[in-house]
Amino acid sequence: MNSIRRWLLGWLICGLALACVIAGYGIFRTARVEAGELFDYELRTVALSLPHNITAADAAEGRAHDLHGIADDQLVIDIWDLSGRLVYHSPHEPALPRFGDGFRDADREGYRWRAFGVSLPDRFVQVAQPYYIRDDMAAELALRIVWPLALLIPAIVVIVLIVVARGLAPVRRLSASLAARSPESREPVAASTPLPDELRPLVDELNGLLVRLNDASEAQRVFVADAAHELRTPLTALKLQIQGAIGDGSLNVDGATLAKIEGRLNRLIHLAQQLLSMAREDAAREAAFAPMSLRSLCETRVSDFSLIAEAKSIDLGLVLEDTHDDRDAFTILGDAHALSVLVNNLLDNAIRYTPPGGYVDVTLRRETDGIALTVLDTGPGIPEDEIDRACDRFYRCVGTQGQGSGLGLAIALRVAQRHHARLRVINRDGGGLAVSVHGLRAVAPLEIRAQETGSAAVAMR
Repeated sequence: MNSIRRWLLGWLICGLALACVIAGYGIFRTARVEAGELFDYELRTVALSLPHNITAADAAEGRAHDLHGIADDQLVIDIWDLSGRLVYHSPHEPALPRFGDGFRDADREGYRWRAFGVSLPDRFVQVAQPYYIRDDMAAELALRIVWPLALLIPAIVVIVLIVVARGLAPVRRLSASLAARSPESREPVAASTPLPDELRPLVDELNGLLVRLNDASEAQRVFVADAAHELRTPLTALKLQIQGAIGDGSLNVDGATLAKIEGRLNRLIHLAQQLLSMAREDAAREAAFAPMSLRSLCETRVSDFSLIAEAKSIDLGLVLEDTHDDRDAFTILGDAHALSVLVNNLLDNAIRYTPPGGYVDVTLRRETDGIALTVLDTGPGIPEDEIDRACDRFYRCVGTQGQGSGLGLAIALRVAQRHHARLRVINRDGGGLAVSVHGLRAVAPLEIRAQETGSAAVAMR
């Protein structure tokens, strides 16, 4: 059973159709019995009311008596005298034997006959009729009764369709309400209209599941945030202590060992920072969204990473496409802190994996569904068979060199999803990687002024 609606409609319509067929057959059977009783009465009446002046000569000469239209019912009349001689037989009808007194059924001349015989003081009269006359009459009577029922069948089907649609409407409304919810929403399901008794247990259990899921997610987020926060401080202190010990000569180790210790400490500190950022993004809400200049944010981030890029001889720049004017701010509605984390992670990955002498570009451009931010590099890219997993948490491609936590693109994906945008990771044709965020909501200047006016009014209150 793939569809309750199809199951209900199928069984109801087929059941009604079967009921109509059974009712039609029952009506035909009833009409046939009633027609049989009517024709039996006719046979008996004709047999008892035949005139006494009917003779064999009448049949031989083709003379017809006024029998009040009984010829229309194809009655076969036979009369025998007391000696058993046939004195009359209906013209142009098959000859039938004498069956005896009362009603009899017999097969003659390829037909089944119903006959009635009666012994009178001066003769024996037998009136017979083929059964198909009765069946035709029964079918005609049944048709006259059934055809109004046949006209009701389409109306019944329409009523069934309407009733089933109305009955399943709460299920459709509940499905639409669930489909319209945000992916990160764990609020209880609330129906705009009273729910039927059959759906209320399902909604109650679903709300209970959402509560348990929210509690588990919150516990996990708090644990990750606390663990990252607690790790970051001692790791930073440990790094400073090692540097101080080396500076005052109390720690004597060779350069290679020191480089390994420092690299691993930096990796642990970076991992703690990324875990803290991931926990913050998991707990973030859209309430923090406000108009902001994406251009200013990217200019600041590019400036912050310029020294790191210069140290690796990497050309780092910002490219603006489809600008309205030289002061175009590429204003969007978003969370400035979260988008700053996103750009930081994309630039950090791009510079980390781009070889010396390459370049990294941050591109802003307008599209039909909003503003797109793209970070291009000339690094090795990602193998095509692993690119679909690039945004998984803690996933690093096989053979990846250098430090990393496997959380950079996962955090960027989480930020993009919270902004109802799409993150796309593709390998460039000429080599390198392109990570794009499409669908960031652009804000018009009039909308910005309206929001600023509303904020000022709230502040004055």
